[in-house]
Amino acid sequence: MYAKVLQVGYKARSAARRTVDPGTDEFADRALRFSRNPLGIIALFIVLIYGLAALVTTFASSLSSGERLPLIYFLIIFPVLILGVFAWLVSRHSNKLFAPSDFKDESNYVKVLSATASLAVASAQKDQNPSADDIRTIVSAVRESTRTTGQIAEAPYWRHHLLWVDDNPQFNTYERSAFEAIGLDVSISLSTDDALEKLESQRFAAIISDMGRREGPKEGYVLLDALRRHGNQTPFFIYTSSNALDHKLETLERGGQGCTAEAQDLFRMVMRAVVSR
Repeated sequence: MYAKVLQVGYKARSAARRTVDPGTDEFADRALRFSRNPLGIIALFIVLIYGLAALVTTFASSLSSGERLPLIYFLIIFPVLILGVFAWLVSRHSNKLFAPSDFKDESNYVKVLSATASLAVASAQKDQNPSADDIRTIVSAVRESTRTTGQIAEAPYWRHHLLWVDDNPQFNTYERSAFEAIGLDVSISLSTDDALEKLESQRFAAIISDMGRREGPKEGYVLLDALRRHGNQTPFFIYTSSNALDHKLETLERGGQGCTAEAQDLFRMVMRAVVSR
């Protein structure tokens, strides 16, 4: 008996659907798709408010001209106001306007979140109060990288393999996690000799090194000089606690590609080098 009731209910619902105007059905489907992300909800809200105001103004013949005037002003000012609010949202909160399904590959959404979170924590470890500008810079760096990782996804393994030389790898865990979140593998060397040994048998897309190690206060330069002497032109970046200009210039003079103390700068420089190889 219960099954028959369900069958009758299903047939009635199907019949009701067939009698619905196709245009209405299409509008409902589009509205459902729009409602899946914040930007779509804003668009639906705008259409609803503006449509209601237009209907009231058109069909409210009982209103006097003075009563219609506020509605007319609203219809004129509302689009300008929405444009201003929309521009503010896009410029300040663009990362919050999209849902995972808006990405061509939803896994990219997870990559962006994971890499951004890792870089934010890495920056916070060095600066206990990263500014809003710092966070926007981090998001920008991650977005830039995720747009280009597809170019190396099917490349030889070395194209997405980094060598990180540091005798205290526990201090850059989050920086490494950011690279790993977008699909790069990171191998660790604890010394200059170990790094040179790895480089004799393996190829890497880029090398990241600290400056001072147990071997000496400028082991980053020692490793860089040794590589360039042997003709190894792998992109080389020094990640250190100093952001001094003379350190940056000396790194470039010795044949390196960059020197920084900022996690987001390192991420951006390394990703550009990886993609360009």
